[in-house]
Amino acid sequence: MTRTPIELEPLKPASSLGVESRVLITSRNELWAFYLYYVGNSGLSGFNFGPSQFQNLLYLAGYDPSSQPPFYVPCSSGTPCVLQFLGKARDINSIVLLTNGISFAIQAVLLLVIGTWADYGQWRPNITIIFTLAAVAPHGALTFWTAAFPGLTRHLFEVQESAKEVKEGTKNVDGHTAFESLSRNRVSNISFAVSSVGEIFVLVIMVGILEGMKAGDSTENNTRAFSALIAFSGAVWLICALPWFFIEKHRPGLSLPPGSSLLTIGFRQTYVAIRECLRLKQTFLYLIFYFLMGDVLNTTVTVIGTLQNSVVSYSTFQLTLLLIVGILTQAFGIYGFWLVQKAYKISTKAVLFYGLMVCPWYTYSQTMISEVSPLPQMYVGKTSAFIGPLVSSAIITASGDNNNMPFAILFGLGAISTIFLYLVDVKKSRVECEEFVEAEANREAFGESSS
Repeated sequence: MTRTPIELEPLKPASSLGVESRVLITSRNELWAFYLYYVGNSGLSGFNFGPSQFQNLLYLAGYDPSSQPPFYVPCSSGTPCVLQFLGKARDINSIVLLTNGISFAIQAVLLLVIGTWADYGQWRPNITIIFTLAAVAPHGALTFWTAAFPGLTRHLFEVQESAKEVKEGTKNVDGHTAFESLSRNRVSNISFAVSSVGEIFVLVIMVGILEGMKAGDSTENNTRAFSALIAFSGAVWLICALPWFFIEKHRPGLSLPPGSSLLTIGFRQTYVAIRECLRLKQTFLYLIFYFLMGDVLNTTVTVIGTLQNSVVSYSTFQLTLLLIVGILTQAFGIYGFWLVQKAYKISTKAVLFYGLMVCPWYTYSQTMISEVSPLPQMYVGKTSAFIGPLVSSAIITASGDNNNMPFAILFGLGAISTIFLYLVDVKKSRVECEEFVEAEANREAFGESSS
C-alpha cells in the first residue's frame, strides 16, 4: 500500500508533529520579518528606477537616425532614438531588452550552480544575506528569500496541528492538504500585499525627495534624482532586510548525496531532474508553464516600462506617481484575490488560471510550484527571463525599430503556455512526488539508474 503524502518529512515519526524539538515552529515575528524583507526588495531599485535610469542615460547619449550627418542630432521627444551597440545601430528600447536578456542569462547559469543550495544544508539564509549586502543581485536575493516560503508555511503552528490531527485520525489527508494549501496562499498573498503597502509609503517619501532636489527643473537634476532614488531604495532594502537576517530560523535542508559537493550538486540535480521527468510528469508540465509564462510576463513588464519611460520623457516625478497608482491597484488586486479564494476555498490552480496577470501571477505561481514539487525539495525560485527579452530585442530591430511588435509574440507564447497549466493534475502530482522522495531517500534517484 502506498503511503500518503502527509507522511513525508517533517511528518515521518509521530514525535515530529509539532512537539519534537527539531521542528522549528514559525513564529509571528519570523513571519512578519519575512513580509518586511519584500518591502525592501520589491524591485524599486533593481526593477524600476535602475532600468529607467539606464534607458535615460541611453537616451541622452543616443541620436536621431534620420539626421544628416549621422551621430549629430541628439534624440528628442517623438523621434526615434538609436545608439551603436554590439556592432550596429539599435533602438535604445532594443538595447535595454538585449542587456536584460544577457544579464538574466548570466543569472540563470549562476543559479544553475548555486540555486540548489536552497535544498541542501543550511546555506540558503547565508546566501540571501550575501546577495542583499552585495546589493547587485536583487533577483538572486529574491530567489533564496522565496525559497524559505514553503518551509516557513509548513512549520506554522496551525499547519503542524492539522497534520497532528491526521496522525490521530481526527482529520483526513485531503482536508489537511487543502488547509496547508490555503495557508501557503495566505502567506504568499499577505507578503505581497504588505510589500505593496510598504512600497507606497516609500514612494511617497520619494516624491518629497524629488521636490527637494527640484528634479523637474532640468535634465541634469532629473538624472541626479534617478540616482538618489536608487540609493534611497537600496537603503530601505537593507533596513527592511535586517529583521529577517536575525529572526529567520535556520531549518536544516537535505544532506548532500554521496559523491556530490556544493559545486557539483546543481548540475547533478539538473541531470537527475531530466532523467526523472517521466516519473514527475505533473511537476514538469507545470515547470514548462512556469518558465514560459514567467518569461512572457517579465518581458511584457520590461517592454511596457521602456515605452512608459519614453512617453513621460524619463520624468522621475511622473514615473514615481505612476508607480504609486500601479502599486495601489496591485495591493487591492492581490488582497482581493485572496479574500475571494479564502471565502470560497478555491484551489491554487483555479485561482492561478483566473489570475494570469502580473501581480496575482507572482503570488499564486510560487504557491502552485510548492504544491507540485517533492516535499523536501520545495525550492521556489524566480524564473530567469532571458529568452523573451532577447527575442523581443531582435523583433524590434528586425521590424525597423517598432517597439510595439514584441507584444504579438508575447501574447501568443502566453496563450500556448496556459495549455500546460490546464494539463496539470495536482492530486496525481502528490503521488508522483511521494514516490520520487522515497527513491531519493533510498538514494535510487541519484544512483546510476532509476527504478
